[in-house]
Amino acid sequence: QVQLVESGGGPVQSGGSLRLSCTASESSFSINAMAWYRQRPGKERELVAVIGSAGISSYADSVKDRFTISRDKAKNTLYLQMNSLKPEDTATYYCAARRLRVGEYAYWGQGTQVTVSS
Repeated sequence: QVQLVESGGGPVQSGGSLRLSCTASESSFSINAMAWYRQRPGKERELVAVIGSAGISSYADSVKDRFTISRDKAKNTLYLQMNSLKPEDTATYYCAARRLRVGEYAYWGQGTQVTVSS
């Protein structure tokens, strides 16, 4: 069972930046894909960004060119650098992981709140 713990959320003004972190309880080398999801108020959870074991990443159109996902396997940590934040980025952000290259994410963090004020 992989445990994921997010940190780095908080309040920020529009146009500002935050970096979220997600630390896994076991070696990242046993984990294939990792991702960041978010759930905005009144909305369903949505995929923000994903990164595979080889480092290839993809993004939701709404965050492309503003957010950057990365992972440090030596530290068992996933990051999400968020720049040029907008009020519509306000959400609870969740880290997710899976051991397989494809399929559902089996492991989830508890979430970290990001609040962007205008």
